[in-house]
Amino acid sequence: MPSEFQLDRAQEQRAIELIGSVDHGRVATSMRALPFLASARHIVVDGRVVLRMHKGHGYHRACAGSVVAYGADNLNNGDPADGQWSVQFVGTCVAVEPTPGELGLFGPAPRFADGEPFDPVHLRIEPQFVTVHELTGGARHSKRAFRHVL
Repeated sequence: MPSEFQLDRAQEQRAIELIGSVDHGRVATSMRALPFLASARHIVVDGRVVLRMHKGHGYHRACAGSVVAYGADNLNNGDPADGQWSVQFVGTCVAVEPTPGELGLFGPAPRFADGEPFDPVHLRIEPQFVTVHELTGGARHSKRAFRHVL
């Protein structure tokens, strides 16, 4: 029977594998005692999640030096028959300057964020806790427009 440490390492490896298959996720922390979510582009380097965000929003100031949660999923893109998943990393976040190789992994940055020139800032999350949830065995469905608002 595998030890708890072995199970944690296996879950962490699975989380890294899954998060590497999507480009964006959401970082959660609090700002002025209120919780918030912000979208971010991510890469994984040596088991750490590195984020690229728009500096103009100021969200990086609330994240850097704090414990944050970062989540990504394929819930809007994955077909239930193929399996759907969500991953969450919780850990300490710090501001970083990525290497040229890491910048290349991010790919081109957007030109604008909410109408203003995109000004990148980079953060690294050192995962302390990792959670993976996978949904499997769903029925294949045709692509159809769902009405989410009445």
